[in-house]
Amino acid sequence: MSIHELAALLAAAVLGLDALLHVYWMTGRTWPARDVTALSQGLLNADVPFTPRVLAPLVLVLAAGAIAVPARAGMILTGVPGWIPAAGTAAVAAGVALRAGAGVVWALGVGARRGSVFYRLNLTVYTPLCLVLTAATLGVAIG
Repeated sequence: MSIHELAALLAAAVLGLDALLHVYWMTGRTWPARDVTALSQGLLNADVPFTPRVLAPLVLVLAAGAIAVPARAGMILTGVPGWIPAAGTAAVAAGVALRAGAGVVWALGVGARRGSVFYRLNLTVYTPLCLVLTAATLGVAIG
């Protein structure tokens, strides 16, 4: 297996798991938080409703990304015109790069309280994961 295929599998796995988490939250469950407010604050540093109307589009985007990246690596959907997975992979790379950049700003304390759950999760999970996903998806996009 090539490095591009490994990168594609990593990205697809993370995006797919994230899509499944959003489906789970659409059911009204809030794990790992105690309620919707704590979940929203921990994930987004804002109060956002976790309703199907809000989450379903995210599920679709995450699932599309989880398919586009391995398709770009030639692992699935090999009959699809190449520009489609290429555009999808570029979109995923741009999205996670933007999130990583925002995460760096929040890690510097701009727009996020240093003692908050969001700040700690952003610093230890979200931003590092987005940086890894940026590298992985960029590698697949240009490979």
